[in-house]
Amino acid sequence: MGYVVRDQWQQHYADGKGFRQLGERERALLAEHTPVPDGGGRALEVGCGAGGLAVYLASLGYAVDAVDFADSALARARGEHADVVGVRWICLDIELDDSTELHQDGYDLITMRLMYPFLRDRSRVLHGLGERLRPGGALVVITPTTEHTPEERRDIALDEDEIRLLTAGWKQVERLDADKLAALVLRGPCHAHTTAVEKRPPTGHALTGAVAVVTDEAGRVLLGRSTRGMWELPGGKTSGPESFEQAAVRELAEETGLTAAASDAYAVMMLVDDSHGVPRLTAVIRITAWSGTLTNPEKRLFERWEWHDLHALACVGDVFTPAAQALDAIWPGVIPDLPPVHAYPLAVDMPPVPGEPAEAVRLRQTMAEAVISGGWAPSEPVQQALRTVPRHRFAPETDLKTAYDDDLAVVTRRNDTGQATSSVSAAWLQADVIESLCLRPGANVYEAGSGGYNAELLAHVISPGGRVVTGDIDPHVVRRTRRLTGEAGSGRVTAFQGDAALGAPAHLVPRGGFDASLITYNVWDIAPAWREQLAEGGRLVLPLEMHGYTRAIAFQRRGDVLHARKFTHCGFIRAQGEHARTTPVVDLLNGELRIRFEDNAPASTEGLEESLRGPRHEVATGVTMGPGFYFGSLQLYAATTLPSFCRLAAYRDKGTGVTEIAQNGDAPTILGDASLAYLIHIQTRHGDSPAEKEWEFLVHAFGEQGPQLAEQLAATARAWDRNVRDGATPILTVHPNDTPDRLLPAGDILDKPLSRLVFQWPGRNTLLPAPVERCDEAT
Repeated sequence: MGYVVRDQWQQHYADGKGFRQLGERERALLAEHTPVPDGGGRALEVGCGAGGLAVYLASLGYAVDAVDFADSALARARGEHADVVGVRWICLDIELDDSTELHQDGYDLITMRLMYPFLRDRSRVLHGLGERLRPGGALVVITPTTEHTPEERRDIALDEDEIRLLTAGWKQVERLDADKLAALVLRGPCHAHTTAVEKRPPTGHALTGAVAVVTDEAGRVLLGRSTRGMWELPGGKTSGPESFEQAAVRELAEETGLTAAASDAYAVMMLVDDSHGVPRLTAVIRITAWSGTLTNPEKRLFERWEWHDLHALACVGDVFTPAAQALDAIWPGVIPDLPPVHAYPLAVDMPPVPGEPAEAVRLRQTMAEAVISGGWAPSEPVQQALRTVPRHRFAPETDLKTAYDDDLAVVTRRNDTGQATSSVSAAWLQADVIESLCLRPGANVYEAGSGGYNAELLAHVISPGGRVVTGDIDPHVVRRTRRLTGEAGSGRVTAFQGDAALGAPAHLVPRGGFDASLITYNVWDIAPAWREQLAEGGRLVLPLEMHGYTRAIAFQRRGDVLHARKFTHCGFIRAQGEHARTTPVVDLLNGELRIRFEDNAPASTEGLEESLRGPRHEVATGVTMGPGFYFGSLQLYAATTLPSFCRLAAYRDKGTGVTEIAQNGDAPTILGDASLAYLIHIQTRHGDSPAEKEWEFLVHAFGEQGPQLAEQLAATARAWDRNVRDGATPILTVHPNDTPDRLLPAGDILDKPLSRLVFQWPGRNTLLPAPVERCDEAT
C-alpha cells in the first residue's frame, strides 16, 4: 500500500477500502496530551481519509479542518458523518496545493495519522506545518514503526533514523505507544539549525567535483538524504575528460533519475576549501531545465530525495559542506554562519530559471491589490510590475507570507551588531517612489543601494527596452543582486560594487545622463554626482534626513538646481561609506535624556542639568488634533524655521519624570543659555470611540530663558496650524554648496557640506517672535 500518487488513493477509497480504525489507546492519548485550550481550539488533520480522527477531535471540542487530496475519501467522510458539526472537509494536497483554504491564524493541534511515511517531501511539509502551530500548540504524528511492521510492508513505516530526523529541532518531544504505533507529540518548533558537516577524510592530493542545483516547478531545490545522515545535492567527482557541466548532468541522472542536457547546465561559481587537510575544488552547476521522474537509483548512498523550500534551508539540520556552500552561491544568505570558502564567480550568460508555487501567485496579487487600493500605485505600469515581479525570489530566506506583506520591509542583511544594512522595502513605499520617478518605456535608471527586487520593478516599468544600473558598497549584496536578478530577472539590470554616493562608474552612465535616479537608503546630504549624472529634467528620488526627520523627496533637475516635486514620510536603512555619519549627541542626567544635534553644530549645554531639576514652565498652544492625524509637517516646519533647533530624546519611561517625553521618543527642541523648550502633545479629551478623543500641543520649558523660548516655539506651532497643517508642503530647492547667498531664493536655509537647501513655507512672510539671543551668538 505504498501509494504516492493521488489517483491510487482516489481508487483506494472509491473501492470502499479503509485504514486501521482509530484505537482506544490513541483516543486516550490525544485526550490526555492535547486537551482543547480554554475557550475552544482549532485542529488540522492532514490526510483525514474517511474522517474517523476528525470526528473524534470534534467530539473533544476542537473546530476541525480535515484535509485529504482524494475526493473519494472526502465523499465518504461527508456521507458517513453527515450529522457531525465542527468539521470542515477540505480537498487539498498538502505538498502541492495553495493553502489559502487553511486558517491563516494557525492551529492549536495538527495531526498526521498513518500518513507521514507516504509523503514525498517529508521535511518540507513538517517544517511548513510547524510554522502553522499557535503558541503552545502541538503537532502529533501517529505512525507504524519498522519494529512492529512485517518486512514486506515497511514502506508504510518509519525506522529509528527517520524518527530522529522527524523529531530533530522541536523544543519538546514526547514519544508514546499506541498499540504498537508510535505517537510523537511535538511542541515548540525551533527547527534544526542547519550545520555544514563533513564525510570521512578523502584520499589523494586534491578533490575536484561538481554539484547540481535543480529546482522544481514551484522553485524548490532538490536535496538527497544520504545514508550518512546528512542532506546533499546531486553531484560527485569528474570522470576522465568530461567537463564540470557534464559531470553534474551525469551525477543527476545516476542519483535521481532526472535527465538534463549539458546545454542547460551552467557553471556559476567555483568553490575552493579544505577537507581534512586535502584541497577541494567544487563547481556549482545550475541546471535550468530537466525532465523525468524523481527516483532513488542509488539506495546504498541515499535514503530518498526531497524538494525543499528555500526559506527553510536554514533549519534542515546537517548539510554536506560543499552542498551548503553551493546553495549559498546560488541564493546568498539562505544558510547563515557557513565555514569560510574561497568563491570565484564565473561570468555566465544564464537564462532566468522559472518556478514558483501557486500560493506565491495568489499572495502577490493580494499584495498588489492592497498597494493599489491604498493609492500608492496609480499607474498601470507600476501596477503590472507589482503583479508580475516575484518578490519572494528576491528574499529567498523569507517565508511567502512575510515576503508578500505589503506593509513590511524584509531585512536581508545585518552587520555584526545586528543592525540592518540591506532590505527589501515595504511594497507600498517602493511603489510610491517609483511613481515619483515618472518613468517612461526605454528609460535609463540609476539605483543607489541594491537588493534586486526594486531594480526589477524598475526594469519592468521601463520595458520594453531601458536599463537599470544598481550599485552597493557591500560585495555580498552585489553578489546577491547579480545572482537573484539572474535567476528571476529581466536581464536588464546591471549591478556594480562601489560607494553609490560617488555615482555610477563612468562607463555605465548613458550619454546625456540617467533619465531618473533612485537612492534607497537614508542620506544626510545630496551627493553632487547624483545631480551631475542626471539628465536635464530628470527625476531624483531620495530619502533625505533634515534635522533627523526623513522624507522621500522627488526632485527634478533644472540646471544645477534640484526642485522638490513631492514629499513622502518614510524611513530607510542609513547610509554607509562616503555618506555614513554619526549624529553628535550630549547626554544629560546620566543618560536619561539626550540632546541630538542632527544638522546644527552642537551648542553649549552648560547649566542645563541644573535647570532641568528646577521648575517647569508650560505654554498651551491651542493647536489640537484628532486620532490618526499626521503632524510630521509640524516637526519639519519647526526644524527648518527655528534657530538653535535640536531634538530632546528620553531613554526611560516618561523620561526623568519632568519631561513627559515617552520612552525612546524625542521632541522638537530649541536651546537658550542653560535653558530649553520642547514641544509635546497631551490628550485633552477622552472617549469610548476614536472620534471622541483629542490631543493638544503643549510647550514645556526649563531655565531662566524658558518662558521666552516657550513663546517662540508655541508661536511656531500656531503659524504651522494656520498655514501648513492642511497638507501644504514647502517649496524646496537644493543648490550646490558653493552657491553664494545672493543667488539663493528667499527662504529658510539649511546648509550641509555638499548642498544648500532653501525652504519656502506658506505664510513665512508673517513676523514671528524674534529668536532668543544666546551669549555665544551675540559675541
